[in-house]
Amino acid sequence: MSVYDQLVGQSHLIKILEAAVAAARSGEESQEMTHAWLFTGPPGSGRSSAAVAFASALICSDNGCGSCLDCRAAKAGTHADVEIIRTEGLSIKIEEIRELLSRVAWAPAMGGWRVVVMEDADRLTESAANALLKAIEEPGNRTVWLLCAPTLHDVLPTIRSRCRHLQLVTPSA
Repeated sequence: MSVYDQLVGQSHLIKILEAAVAAARSGEESQEMTHAWLFTGPPGSGRSSAAVAFASALICSDNGCGSCLDCRAAKAGTHADVEIIRTEGLSIKIEEIRELLSRVAWAPAMGGWRVVVMEDADRLTESAANALLKAIEEPGNRTVWLLCAPTLHDVLPTIRSRCRHLQLVTPSA
């Protein structure tokens, strides 16, 4: 079992994420791992699921086994080092981003990484996006940002230029 099992039709993406986790574990500077990622894809492609699976793999001591306490807590959104931002409203406001930034400034509580999954990065107001941009430009030592949006163009150019882009495909029926 693996955290990636639910990512149907995304084998190209899984290889990239597994390489990034391996690079993060090794601690060596490499092109595989970066502090900011942008998952895009049409509705139903699983961009949020992919981001949460990646977050789980980063904090799991077994590279995303899917069954340990860390993996289960990350998936449920209850892990101390994984913050999943889901918005109920039409937009994500600057107050919410400022509050988030104060929380993620802390070092990881349990594992090697503090991971923030923002499911609807396309809903950031302009001021909220600019506040987030500063955090992405000057990342915390052990913080990883995983942003999700329908398309690249739904995110400010300044943010997307600082993220590694992963395009999901709609799985076949």
